[in-house]
Amino acid sequence: MPMPVMRMDTTTTRITIMATMIIMIITVMITTMIMPHMATVTITITTTSIAITPIITTATSMLMTTNEPVAARDLAEREAAALYRLMTWLSPAFPVGGFSYSSGIEWAVEAGDITDTASLADWLDAMLRDGSGFCDATFLVHAYRATEAGEDDTLSDIAELAAAFVPSRERQLETTSQGRAFIDIARAAWDADGLDGMVAACRTPLVYPVAVGVVAAMHGVPLAPTLHAFLHALVSNWISAASRLIPLGQTDSQRVLVRLEAAVAATANRALNATLDDLGGATFRADLASLRHETQYTRLFRS
Repeated sequence: MPMPVMRMDTTTTRITIMATMIIMIITVMITTMIMPHMATVTITITTTSIAITPIITTATSMLMTTNEPVAARDLAEREAAALYRLMTWLSPAFPVGGFSYSSGIEWAVEAGDITDTASLADWLDAMLRDGSGFCDATFLVHAYRATEAGEDDTLSDIAELAAAFVPSRERQLETTSQGRAFIDIARAAWDADGLDGMVAACRTPLVYPVAVGVVAAMHGVPLAPTLHAFLHALVSNWISAASRLIPLGQTDSQRVLVRLEAAVAATANRALNATLDDLGGATFRADLASLRHETQYTRLFRS
């Protein structure tokens, strides 16, 4: 351990300096009494020795200096910036209006498909693995990669396919409204060179996952964390909607979020390796819920 050694050396040095000063004073007194002419010489010599003694300053500076490479510090700064932006963009406080949509959950509650934490967790698990969760994650991945590669035509095709994949009018409103808001706010507060050009190259409005993928790629935020953060935000918004409908307490909401952790990770890993040919879903009941919501008699949400 470097610190105890440093303290021991400092103490020893101080004792040595004190002993030297005492010997110097005694020597000066004796010399002054016996040979006055030697006093000046002795003082000069001992003063010089004291000036040379404190070498501890250099040792302290070396011990306090880290051996971390400059490149590692730069990497940490980039990671911190990426994390900061993801936490901001995908926070419930980011004004894309996600709180006003339930993705059909409101109808599922009224129909009796979702009644408690267990049925909610099962419903959302299916939506993640085999429904809109997986499809949105896959579109985000491919939009990110097309943007990163600067492939305008490919991005436009992905955006068009993503818009066509939405199963109902209300879900179309949900994802395009959030996508438009996400792009607009990113331009206003988090603009990046080339963002306008990539958006303008698309023939259709960007749906929400495509918008997130484009902005993250333009800012150089790594893909895997972006995807995990997006799916976490998606699930959190679903749970938030359900908590106002069942109703669901805060602790139970967290229990559902914990149960979905493995599903989020599995969906993200699957989407990272999926092609556009792998797209598809089997959550027919959830799709019907989004279709029937628009004729629901009482509604809190827009989808």
